[in-house]
Amino acid sequence: DDDFQLIQRTFMEKHYQEFDDSEENKLIYTSIFNEYISLIEKYIEEKLLDRIPGFNMTAFTMSLQQHKDEMAGDIFDMLLTFTDFLAFKEMFLDYRA
Repeated sequence: DDDFQLIQRTFMEKHYQEFDDSEENKLIYTSIFNEYISLIEKYIEEKLLDRIPGFNMTAFTMSLQQHKDEMAGDIFDMLLTFTDFLAFKEMFLDYRA
């Protein structure tokens, strides 16, 4: 959805310069990751609650983590960015490239 892409792109534009391709993870990555989770989770949860009465974001994210090796595709890769720090960091490194 266009709104989601705008939110994500704006967030990445704001923070991408903090990321580099070193093995060491900077302390600032944690606060950026937590901010991203709050922003993206809130957006997705609101959209899904509109469509699925009783939707539970916590159960959804736990299910994503449990089945991440079984999933493929851009949507699943994006969903993993708010449950998996390494996927999140990789997204920023790809954006920066």
